[in-house]
Amino acid sequence: QKKSLPQKKPVLEPSLFPINPGQQNLLAGSMGELRDSHFHAGLDIRTDNQAGALVRATQRGYVSRVIVSAFGYGQVLFVTHPDSNVSVYAHLDRFKGKLAEYVLKKQYEQKSFNLNLELSPDQFPVNRGDTIAFSGNTGASAGPHLHFEIRNGKNEALNPLTFGFTEIKDRVAPIVQKVAIKPLNIDSRINGAYASAEFYLLRNGSNYSAPSGIQVKGKVGIEILAVDKMDLSRFTCGINHIEMFADSEKVFSQKINSISFEDYDDIVMLMNYHELKTRGLRFNKLYIDDGNPFNYYETAKNRGEISVNDKPVNVVVNLKDTYGNESHLKINFIPDKVEHPLMPKPMMQPFEYEVKGNVLALRTQGCNAKSKITVFEKGASVLKEPSQEGNGQQLFLIDLQKTIPDSVQTCQSMIRFDIADKIPSNIEYTFYSDWADIHFSPHSLYDTLFMNFSNKIQEGTELFSIGKTTIPLKETIDIKLKPEHQKPNSKVAAYHKENKHNKFIGGQWVNGNFEFIAEELGDFVLLKDTIAPGIRRIYCNGYGARFRISDNLSGIDHFEATINGEWLLMKYDYKTGIIQSEKLDNSIPLKGNFELKIVDRMNNVTIYKQKIL
Repeated sequence: QKKSLPQKKPVLEPSLFPINPGQQNLLAGSMGELRDSHFHAGLDIRTDNQAGALVRATQRGYVSRVIVSAFGYGQVLFVTHPDSNVSVYAHLDRFKGKLAEYVLKKQYEQKSFNLNLELSPDQFPVNRGDTIAFSGNTGASAGPHLHFEIRNGKNEALNPLTFGFTEIKDRVAPIVQKVAIKPLNIDSRINGAYASAEFYLLRNGSNYSAPSGIQVKGKVGIEILAVDKMDLSRFTCGINHIEMFADSEKVFSQKINSISFEDYDDIVMLMNYHELKTRGLRFNKLYIDDGNPFNYYETAKNRGEISVNDKPVNVVVNLKDTYGNESHLKINFIPDKVEHPLMPKPMMQPFEYEVKGNVLALRTQGCNAKSKITVFEKGASVLKEPSQEGNGQQLFLIDLQKTIPDSVQTCQSMIRFDIADKIPSNIEYTFYSDWADIHFSPHSLYDTLFMNFSNKIQEGTELFSIGKTTIPLKETIDIKLKPEHQKPNSKVAAYHKENKHNKFIGGQWVNGNFEFIAEELGDFVLLKDTIAPGIRRIYCNGYGARFRISDNLSGIDHFEATINGEWLLMKYDYKTGIIQSEKLDNSIPLKGNFELKIVDRMNNVTIYKQKIL
């Protein structure tokens, strides 16, 4: 038998920068940057805040896929290259030439603004440097720019800045803004307190240092708030390589050279999600939490945890961007061997509590020193001494892995908790109650959930609190609500309530209960939407039709326009609410009976009619 010869790799020219090649360009975002709900998978190339910049093919190949959507990447092109890499060009204003004509024709054939087309190699071949589209602001874009990715044959996003582009200049080292130290178990203390501590830093060029003499006891985790910047740009980018040493031994190394879209959303485990949700800050953890699925860690001794016991620990964190610019952070931990009094904290009531990981921290005031509390769990009770006290306040730490208290009795009052159950991760589990049943799949949770659960009337609406929004879900959960104050009605849907915003979920009535699928924990309400969408005419004449559409609650579901009964394409920008016609043949004016129908998610309908003369 003849042995098959190994295939030769195709010889390709160097990749071409897709915007103004040969000129210096500026970025508004980089690959690997931490976003609120995902990793940024490519470069955001600035276009002077204007749409219409020429977008050029970075390499020869063929247009293999076209997507048109009002959301996500908006109008986007995929070009497959001979080396199996795929370049992606997103948020486009429009396509070019024959491809633009083909896409428009397909929209009319399918009678749909949204498209997802897969194309063969012989349909739209491109050469390196060909203009294939024009940059824009379509989809979930915060301003005109080109989002540019390079993916490998496994559909993993690669770092485009490693492809030798000279158009981007970067001589700026990463900037470290803050460091946070977090206790990792019930016995940990930072400067005498069971609480995370944040520190501003002293800076000398690209060298940073935390305040001297941070006292630590037990296991702690380090988190950094840091960004990268590039020449002449006010925007911040991501940091691809972070490593940490404890007493000169490498204990943590995070390197993001590629991003798998399978764990695209798992970024919530790399950041401090609580700080992101409550303060909008993206602290990068330099330790690996339980449930973290990533393989970005070259080294992670003891999962990056730092233990401080009998001697000082000197920590050095090195941060490096794609261009090799480096910053260094030094932190010195001193062992804490003294019992500290509890630092006072302003309290509006006799007690307050919160769950931090596996620990319930209860703070009380107004009781005598050494006063104990009685902890009740399922009819049993036990006395518990304060973990720390001072200045008229006491702190009690309860390990929820051992005890999930129903209530506690202090010297002043009975405190009832709303921790309803301990939900394990990695197994199928259903929580049953009089108000709701909640089903967790084996993949719903990253880690064990100590789930708070309550039901109350708020502003005349029944509010179901299921967990906290500060705890992320890995996959969805199934919820069955059993409302007492809401009767079945086809116009009712479930909404996730966060502050004053109601985010539509949907769902349906089944045997008097309301069932839906939730992507996050938090507060849920059932609301009725009977108000039809709004339509405001901007113009409607022989040249075209342009309107602004809106909905007060559930949101726009779909729309359709016709002229003399024939389908008419309407392009939609959800950010502005603008909907605008595009004719198949621009030489033929709009004339006759025009009709625009807008339907919201609860099937409320508004119809606009006009005779165009």
